[in-house]
Amino acid sequence: MPRTLFPALLSLSLALGAGAGLAAPPDAITLGMVLEPPNLDPTAGAAAAIDEVVYANLFEGLTRFGPDGTILPGLATSWDIEGEGKVWTFHLAKGVTFHDGTGFDAQDVAFSLERARAEDSANAQKALFAGIESVEVLDPLTVRVTLSAPNAAFDFNMAWGDAVILAPETAATAATAPVGTGPFRLAEWVQGDHVTLTAYEGYWGEKPALTRATFRFIPDPTAAFAAMMAGDLDAFPNFPAPETLAQLGADPRFKVIVGTTEGETILAMNNAAAPLDNPKVREAIAHAINRQDVIDGAMFGYGTPIGTHFAPHNPDYIDLTGLSDHDPELSRQLLAEAGVEGLTLRLALPPPTYARRGGEIIAAQLRAVGIATEVSNLEWAQWLEQVFKGRDFDLTIISHVEPMDINIYARPDYYFGYARPDFVAIMDRLALTTDPAARSDLLKQAQRMIAEDHVNAYLFQLAKTGVADARLEGLWQNAPTPANDLTAVRWTE
Repeated sequence: MPRTLFPALLSLSLALGAGAGLAAPPDAITLGMVLEPPNLDPTAGAAAAIDEVVYANLFEGLTRFGPDGTILPGLATSWDIEGEGKVWTFHLAKGVTFHDGTGFDAQDVAFSLERARAEDSANAQKALFAGIESVEVLDPLTVRVTLSAPNAAFDFNMAWGDAVILAPETAATAATAPVGTGPFRLAEWVQGDHVTLTAYEGYWGEKPALTRATFRFIPDPTAAFAAMMAGDLDAFPNFPAPETLAQLGADPRFKVIVGTTEGETILAMNNAAAPLDNPKVREAIAHAINRQDVIDGAMFGYGTPIGTHFAPHNPDYIDLTGLSDHDPELSRQLLAEAGVEGLTLRLALPPPTYARRGGEIIAAQLRAVGIATEVSNLEWAQWLEQVFKGRDFDLTIISHVEPMDINIYARPDYYFGYARPDFVAIMDRLALTTDPAARSDLLKQAQRMIAEDHVNAYLFQLAKTGVADARLEGLWQNAPTPANDLTAVRWTE
């Protein structure tokens, strides 16, 4: 039911003295999103926009993230851990079916894990599955996963969107015709405009209050604001026009929802290509940037300065912003020591507001120390192909929204090309360490190493700034993973 009709129908019901009492609250929702997902298979794509549509809605994993970041049961109702985290036995929920009506069982789990860790896997987070030594189906509702070494965080790994469970019969077409076990199923995808999900009547768990959800793609901040004001949207969980939040918050029709994300926003540098393979050049770039100017100019004050690739709300975070504080004179000195003059670098910007607006500010800051930039605005698919996959760039601005993802710096084929052996060794030790104090020490070592090597210029932790109809409840305030989880969303009056 359109929101604009609801008050009129309610008034009519009261005026007529309807015996049924107040009209029932609506059971549909329309949400805004900045980016359209390139496909709908979270196990074969790196775009966060995929999970923003399908995570916990259409697809489910063995475990899942709760709104506060805790690990909750998913398709596995419980699990046993042996050998200090080397052997994990998952006990699966009964009566689960996929959206095509076929049954879910342990064979589907084995298939999904083997597919994710296969040599030809297209999974963007293949490292999550690299430690799996074997997957055994003990019975239709029990799976035993044996790891090559203990990993106390394997239930955390299984909560990622990249680890959701697909059926072998439909996995190949999941990008455009996804079939999951979640409370919603795909009803329609009009590319360039919207995706609509409808409630799956055969859902095995607690059914959500909503029966229909439409995700509309509105990349332009002005259009996003207009759509909210006109009542065309019920919520915009990651609102791209933070400069208008005060105006929206003053309107009794809306509520502003501000929280945290796992999104480390960075000026990423191509460490594998000259001149950015020179640490002094990277350090010079880092010192040329005034983080607060970027936060104020691009995000209107929403964002927390960071000096390494780690979320400030994590208890193991250390503040290393002083290693790359704004110091243009030092920046010029470092460029001279590196023997670099008249430097021009390519700055590739994806569509999000933080990148496009932030890119203008950073280009000016680099120009002030003698570094010119050739700016190119890329669409999301272009950015994924050229920068993330092709590594054809010098600089780019991007938020890494995956949870606890500092381990990406150990990947030799990752787009910014770091993988220092000493750092890889820290990550290898971390994977084998279960003692909390020892893990904390290793994480702090890792944070400091990449900050001192100035692998990237660390800008700010992305805030979650959302706006919603004041009558909506259940939207996530924080984002422990990229998701618009609709399972607890409902309308109130």
